[in-house]
This record gives sequence, C-alpha cells and structure tokens, in this order.
Amino acid sequence: MELSVLIFLGSGLFLGWSLGANDAANVFGTAVGTRMVKFSTAAIVCSVFVILGAVISGAGTTETLGKLGAINKLPAAFMAALAAAMTVYLMTKRSLPVSTSQAIVGAIIGWNLFSGSPTDAQVLTKIAITWVACPLLAGLIAVPLFMLVRRILRAANLHILRLDAYTRFALIIAGAMGAYSLGANNIANVVGVFVPASPFTDFTVLGWFNFSSAQQLFLLGALAIAIGVFTYSKHVMMTVGQNLVSLSPVAAWVVVVSHSIVLFVFASKGLEALLSDAGLPTIPLVPVSSSQAVVGAIVGLGLMRGRQSIQWSVLGAIAVGWVITPFCAALIAYIGLFVLQNVLNLVVY
Repeated sequence: MELSVLIFLGSGLFLGWSLGANDAANVFGTAVGTRMVKFSTAAIVCSVFVILGAVISGAGTTETLGKLGAINKLPAAFMAALAAAMTVYLMTKRSLPVSTSQAIVGAIIGWNLFSGSPTDAQVLTKIAITWVACPLLAGLIAVPLFMLVRRILRAANLHILRLDAYTRFALIIAGAMGAYSLGANNIANVVGVFVPASPFTDFTVLGWFNFSSAQQLFLLGALAIAIGVFTYSKHVMMTVGQNLVSLSPVAAWVVVVSHSIVLFVFASKGLEALLSDAGLPTIPLVPVSSSQAVVGAIVGLGLMRGRQSIQWSVLGAIAVGWVITPFCAALIAYIGLFVLQNVLNLVVY
C-alpha cells in the first residue's frame, strides 16, 4: 500500500513543481523584472520561505474547494493532481501566470462529471465571481497605495542611493512574506488529497519537536515547489514583472503588497466576523488566485499612467490563459479518469 501511495504521490510532486515554476512570479516577478533583485536571490529566498510556510502553517485545507467535490479514492486524487499539474505546466510553457487553485477547481469538476457527483452551483459561482473581483480589487488598492507611498518618499527626500537600498530591502522582505503565504496557503492544493493515506509516521526531532506525517508530506511537496522555482520560474517572472507593464522599483513593491492585502481580505475569518457584527455585507472566504491579484495590481498602475503603458496583447494572452485553465484541467481529469477505470481497471469513485 505504501509503495502505491508513493507512486500516486508523484502527481502531487509534479503539481508542486508546476506551482513553483509559475507562482513564484507572484511574489518576486516584479522585483526581478525591475532588476532590483537578482533571480538567484529571489529563487533562494522564495524557496526557503515557501518551505517554512508549508511545514509550519500548511496544515489547513480549503473548505470551499472541499464543498465542490470530495474525491474519495487514491487513484482519483492522483489524476486530479496530475490534471492540475499538466494544466499549470502547459500554461507555464507559454510563460503565462495562472492559478493552481483554478486548475484544482477544474480537476475537481472533471471528477464530479465523471463520477456523477453533484457540483455545488452556489459555491462554484462564488469562486468564479472572485476570479473577476480579485484582480479588480488589487488594482483598486494598488493605485491609492502607490500615490501615498510616492507622496511619503517625496516628503522624505531620500538620497537616491539610500532610496535604492531601502527599496531593494523592502522588495526582499515583501517577497519573503509572500513566499511564506504561498507555501502555507497552497501546499494543501499540492499534497492535501494525499494526507489521509500518508506513508510516513510521526517522529520527534531533538526530543522536543514532533514532526508529524502530514508535515513530512508538506515538506516533500514544498521541496518540489522549490525545485520548480529554481528550474523554470524565470520566464513567468519576466512576463509579470517586465513584459506586461514597465514598473519602477517602488511600483513593484506596491504590487506585491497589494497582492498580499487581497489574499488577506478573502481569507480572514476575523474580517468576516467584524463585517457581520457591524451588519455589513461579508466578503466570502474563497481561495483566490495570487496570479490574478498581481496582474490586477500591475494593470491598475498601468492604467494610472495611461492605457498606452500596458502591453494589451500580453494582457489578452494572460486573460485567455485564465479562462482556459479550469476547462483544460477538467478535460484532462475526465479523460485520465476514463483511462484509469476502463484501461487500468482502477476504482476512481
């Protein structure tokens, strides 16, 4: 049984590699694209903090995604992860920033269609709406934040060399925080479906730290993410940080911070409770795409400077990638499940 779990886990590791290759652009693409941070530095910092975020804070799973469909067989979990990984890889080959969450949603729907399981239309609609709201909100946050930061810097009147040093440091800190969040929030998408069948056993490190089987699984997935960052993320980083809109270093920092704020807004139970207690409409706790948040913030700053500053052909290609991703993952998952069941005689539901 353990050997079969390890074999099936390969698709989760492939998904982790694909996530690292694609989503590293969300936290360091603007810094690398503006040449304020070297790619090697970004890759090291991103990899370290992705691993820390996954092992320390990666135990949770996304309830909203779980409501779409509960995959109840290991071969089906393998195919869902593989379908999502192949989709993200194909988009990465095109240097397009896409969302692992989008791919996972598509793969789950593919399993629902194949198994005859119902898809909660209300949950699916809520997720789809956030795919539109996320980049819009990021753009709306980025513009006033950039204006505020620019006013503060003008008042401070820093020497250009000191400003350059501060900006580089701020970009690395913001990227490290973003990478930690990436590991914590996305590791469940990579290996979460395998946690119930984990082949590892708990053990104690140095007599006081309990290293659970789930954390060992998260570490394995995080290492796959880190390898993806080092081996294949540079092309997507340049698309996000350089090809879409030419950004100043300060604007690059604003983009990363805006992206982090959006992720917090859609993930904070405290904010939801606060709005509810005040009698205000609550923001749904839905997993949103960090890729869409970053692109939305960049486009918002580009529109502030003028429509001509945006490479509309690049933006159009990115938008097409967003639309295609869930459909592509659903199709691959459906075909793959058919092969597993009818050719390899595996039980998938």
